[in-house]
Amino acid sequence: MDIFRANTRPVMAGPADWFTGTVELERLFNPVDEERAQGANVTFQPGARTAWHTHPLGQTLIVLSGKGRVQRWGGEIEEIHPGDVVWFAPGEKHWHGAAPDSAMTHTAIQEVQDGRAVDWMEHVTDAQYGA
Repeated sequence: MDIFRANTRPVMAGPADWFTGTVELERLFNPVDEERAQGANVTFQPGARTAWHTHPLGQTLIVLSGKGRVQRWGGEIEEIHPGDVVWFAPGEKHWHGAAPDSAMTHTAIQEVQDGRAVDWMEHVTDAQYGA
């Protein structure tokens, strides 16, 4: 058994290639075997969001706090709240982030296929975010 204590997990700034705005990432698992499921808590400050992206095996988001937004390519923007669980199907182009007036934290869970868990694409424009 291994216990990865809360105060030992580093928190890093979200890379500008992947995010717009201020975002913090805290890897939860799997620090031992990165070729399996991965999980992280992601905190978005108001207006912050991911770039468009896909996951080869899909992604689950569990909203922990605040108010957020999610959108799949071609779909409407949906508001998300604490306790909501969002599933993106494998290969579904999407983005997620905080609402304009609220920070939001979610746990993101995805699996690795052929050495990758995500394919990053273009940034979500202000016009797309505000639609």
